[in-house]
Amino acid sequence: MEEILKVEGLRKTFTLSAKQQKIERTKERRKVAVDDLSFSAYRGEIFGLLGPNGAGKTTTLRMLSTLIRPDAGDAELDGISVVNKPEEVRARIGFLTSELKLEDFFTPNYLFDFFSQLHQVDPATAHERKERMFARFGIDRFSEVKVANLSTGMKQKLSLVISLVHEPEVIIFDEPTNGLDVLTARTVTDYLQELRGEGRTIILSTHIFSLVERLCDRVGIIIDGRMVSCGTLAEVCDGMTIEDRFFELYKSVKGGEE
Repeated sequence: MEEILKVEGLRKTFTLSAKQQKIERTKERRKVAVDDLSFSAYRGEIFGLLGPNGAGKTTTLRMLSTLIRPDAGDAELDGISVVNKPEEVRARIGFLTSELKLEDFFTPNYLFDFFSQLHQVDPATAHERKERMFARFGIDRFSEVKVANLSTGMKQKLSLVISLVHEPEVIIFDEPTNGLDVLTARTVTDYLQELRGEGRTIILSTHIFSLVERLCDRVGIIIDGRMVSCGTLAEVCDGMTIEDRFFELYKSVKGGEE
C-alpha cells in the first residue's frame, strides 16, 4: 500500500476560560486536546478516527487541514508538511465539517462558481463538474434557491459538493453524517464509497460504530487525545465487535470510568 498521509507526534493544547473549567470540572488552565498522535493513511482507503465527543478528533482533522497549527509534531501529505507548506496542502485536500455554515443569501450556483474560482478550476471544467455533481445529489432543482430556504440535508449535500470542486486527492470529513436524516446519510456514505473506488483517500471522524463497520478500511481509536489502537478492523477488534472493543479500550484508559 502506498502511504499518502503520515502523522507524527501531533500535539495541541488550549487555554480554558473560567466557564470551560467549570464545564470540564477542572482547575487546570490548559487542556491537552491532542497528545502525541501518530498514524498513517494509504492511497485509496477510508481511514476512520473513532472516539467519544471531546476525544480530540475534530482538533486532529483541523490540524491536518491546516486550519490550526499544532504545538508540536507534523503531518505530511505526499511528503508535503502541513506545518511548513500549508498552502500546498490546502490545494490538494477537501475539508468538510458539520460546523461549516453557508451564507444564507447565496445560492448553490453562486457558491459552486465562487469556490471553483478560489481553487483556480478552469471555467469549462467547473461547469461540467457542477452539472454532474448537482445532478448526482439532486441540487440542480435548487440551484437558484437561497441557502436559507434549503433543507438541512440539502445544505449538507451542497457543502459536500463544494468541498470537492477541485477534485482533491485527500478528503477530510468531520462527522460526515452528523444531524442528517437516514436518506441523506445513506446518499453521503454511498458517495464516499464511490470516491474510494476512484482511488481517493478519505479521512473521517465519527463516534458511530456502524459507520466505521460499513465504510472504513482501517480505524484508529482515539481517547483523551491519544491513539489507543490503530489498524484494520480485524486487527483492532481482535475477534470482538468494534463496539465491544471500543468500550474495552475505553474502560482500560479510564480505569472503569463511564
